[in-house]
Amino acid sequence: MTATGVGPDAGSTPLPTQEARAGDGAGPDRPHPAPAATSDELGAGEALPRVLKIFGGIVAPTSLLTGLLFYFGRSRTSGYYRYFGVNSTVLDMTTNDYLFVGIDGLFVPLTVTSLLALVCLWLNRLLLTRVPGDARRRAVRVLVPVAALAGAVLVTLALLDLLTEGKVFGGNSPTGGVCLALGVILLVYAVRLLRQSLPRPAPAPGRRSEATGLAEWVAAFALVSIGLFWAADRYAFGVGTGGAMALHRALPTVPAAVLYSEQSLSLDVAGVTEVRCADPEAAYRFRYDGLRLVRQSGNQYVLLPATWTRETGTAVLIARTAGVRLEFRTAVTPAAGC
Repeated sequence: MTATGVGPDAGSTPLPTQEARAGDGAGPDRPHPAPAATSDELGAGEALPRVLKIFGGIVAPTSLLTGLLFYFGRSRTSGYYRYFGVNSTVLDMTTNDYLFVGIDGLFVPLTVTSLLALVCLWLNRLLLTRVPGDARRRAVRVLVPVAALAGAVLVTLALLDLLTEGKVFGGNSPTGGVCLALGVILLVYAVRLLRQSLPRPAPAPGRRSEATGLAEWVAAFALVSIGLFWAADRYAFGVGTGGAMALHRALPTVPAAVLYSEQSLSLDVAGVTEVRCADPEAAYRFRYDGLRLVRQSGNQYVLLPATWTRETGTAVLIARTAGVRLEFRTAVTPAAGC
């Protein structure tokens, strides 16, 4: 007969028989191990490699990482240009462009998730190895209902936010995804603590029990992954919006982008002035002042007037051709001539 310690990662440790305990000098005050776990309980240390192997058989890790960077890069780009009223799909951005900006959408979520996971593992290990048996059992009696209730509340809030299209936490808030991932983790933890604190039932067929336990881990892993994906997507969108807001505040001090054109572009944009060159031999007969370059993407320039506002501002997309050129000047240096 075997028993495991309390917690998701506890290993299996032999328990002495009743006769052996009576003869080893154990007194009434000596702490005994926690109640035995069920035989079909599959530990996280054993289940996680199997779960990763299953998902790795479906999607190669390199392809998965590339796809995530691309997706979050698109989310960040969408948030950035939507702030200026520009549809990012017209910019002809390359795959590499999305991959590069996608790192911003993953760096902070990966760092925070890794730190929280490390802290939780340390705390769980402390409960298993450093807390005396009686205190551990009392802690389990408190942790099970608290974790179960908190997990149920968080999952419910996440589902409500999903079903109401973001009305609970806001349309672009990552809170719903965080609630889903954290709520599922708390529910799994509470169930495992409860199972390992109950008396051991009659043995079940090993293969069926192991398959059931693995299926539970796969479902939990999928739900946590969905929550993290949801949160990272919303976070990447918010990072893009934050970058656009920072550029908006800095527009008056950004170097001026003086636009020269062979023909009149008929730019009727507040804050932008058109100057016609007097020299009939000039290669570029028209000059446009008051613009700031946001980005050159593909074969297009994305330009904003220095006085741009979200209420009345207009973004300008100019095709990058031989008929136009840009000249950059410091914000305090006025353009002269053509």
